[in-house]
Amino acid sequence: MIKYKVGMVSLGCDKNRVDSEIMLGAMNRRYEITNNPKEADIIIVNTCGFIESAKQESIDTILEMAEYKTKYNCKLLIATGCLTQRYGDELKKLMPEIDIMLGVNDYTKIDELINDFIRNKDGKTEINYSDENINEGERILTTDKSTAYIRIAEGCNNFCTYCIIPKIRGKFRSRKMENIIAEAKVLASRGVKEVILIAQDTTLYGSDIYGEKRLHLLLKELSTIEGIEWIRVLYCYPEEIYDELIEEISKNDKVVKYLDLPIQHISSKILKLMGRKTNKEDIIKKIDDLRNNIDNVTLRTSLIVGFPNESEEDFNELKDFLSDYKLDKVGVFKYSREEGTPAAIMDGQIDEEIKELREKELMLLQNSISKEINNKKIGRIYSVLVEGQNDNKFYGRNYEMAPEIDGNVFFTKKCTPKIGDFVKVKIEDNTDYDLVGVGICESCK
Repeated sequence: MIKYKVGMVSLGCDKNRVDSEIMLGAMNRRYEITNNPKEADIIIVNTCGFIESAKQESIDTILEMAEYKTKYNCKLLIATGCLTQRYGDELKKLMPEIDIMLGVNDYTKIDELINDFIRNKDGKTEINYSDENINEGERILTTDKSTAYIRIAEGCNNFCTYCIIPKIRGKFRSRKMENIIAEAKVLASRGVKEVILIAQDTTLYGSDIYGEKRLHLLLKELSTIEGIEWIRVLYCYPEEIYDELIEEISKNDKVVKYLDLPIQHISSKILKLMGRKTNKEDIIKKIDDLRNNIDNVTLRTSLIVGFPNESEEDFNELKDFLSDYKLDKVGVFKYSREEGTPAAIMDGQIDEEIKELREKELMLLQNSISKEINNKKIGRIYSVLVEGQNDNKFYGRNYEMAPEIDGNVFFTKKCTPKIGDFVKVKIEDNTDYDLVGVGICESCK
C-alpha cells in the first residue's frame, strides 16, 4: 500500500498553529509527514482570514501550492481555516485548484475526506460548523521541542466592532480542565518545559462550562505537573482580569510574570466605538494593579491606529499613554477595514496615508521606550531557556519574552548548553529588543 506524504503550510496565529498540529497528529499513523511541500503528495494550507494582508497571504499561498501539482508531487490540495470558513463559497468558484475545502472546526473529518478522494477522486467542500472534539487529539508539535502552545478555549463573545473572529470561530467555548491537564502531562513527557496558554480571551476560561472564571485554578493545576517549568498566558483582556488570577500569577513560581493585554487603544471615545467593554481609567487601574501586585511583571499589548473617527487628539492621547506608562512590549497595527464588521460601515474612515504615519510614529516612540527599558537590564542575571546557536552565540528567551513576538537573549558560554536547558545569563549589552550577555555556571569558573 502506498504511504502518501503530507505537507502542511500553517498561516496566521498560534491558535491556527494548534489546529494544524492536531491535523498532522490525526494523519501521522496513515501518512508520512514531511516539512518539504515539494515532496508532498497531499498539501494542506491552513489559512488565516483575520485582516486584508492575512487574506492575501492565504490566497497567494494556495495559488503557490496549486502550482506544485504540475511542478512537483502534489496530487491533492486541501484548504482549511479562517479564510475558507469566511469565504468558502467564493473560493470554491474562484479557486478550482482546491480539491478539498474545510472550515475552521471541520478538521476532524480530514482523514475521511482524503481517503474518499484517493478512492474516488471526489473533491468535497465541508464548511459546516462543528463543536465535536475540537482542540482535542494527538499533536505533532511545530514549535521548538521545549515549548508548546495549549489552546484552552475556542471562539469569542466580545464582538469588537473591528473584528470578524466571532463570526468565523463562533461563541466562546472552554475546554474541560481535565482534558487540558492531560494534554499538558503528555507534552511534559515529551520534553516540553514551557506551555503557553492561548484562546481568543484566556481570562474568560471556565465561565461558560463552570459558571465562573477558572483560569487561576487551571494555572494552579498545571504547575503541579513534573517537567513543566514555565507557564505563560497570552491574550488576557484587561477588563476580565480578576483578583484571584492576579494573586495566582504573583505567588506561583512556575507562572512567568508576563501578561499579554490586547488594549487596542486608550481613548475612551475610540474604545467605545471599538465595542470594548472598558475605558481609559479602568485600563490604567488594571495596569497599576498588575504592577503593584506582581513583582517585575512584563506587560505586552497590541494597539490599533487609524480606527474610524480617531482624531489627532485621540492619537496624541495614545502617544502620551505610551510615554507615561512605558509598557514593555508593544505591537502597532493599522486599522484594517473588514467587510462584515460594524466598523467597516462607520463614518469617519481614516486615510491610509494617515494610518501609516501614525503607525510609524508610534513604533518610533516605542523603540525608544524599549531601548530605555533594556538599558536598565544591564548587569541583571536571568534564567534563559536555550533555543539554539547562531555562529558563536547561543540564543534563547527569558521570562519577559514570548516566542516569535518578542526579542531574544544572545549569549556566549564556555561550555555548550543543550537546547531546552535553562542557563543563567548576565546581561552586558542590548539592542532595541534583544539582550546580549554571558552565560554563567560553576563549571565555567
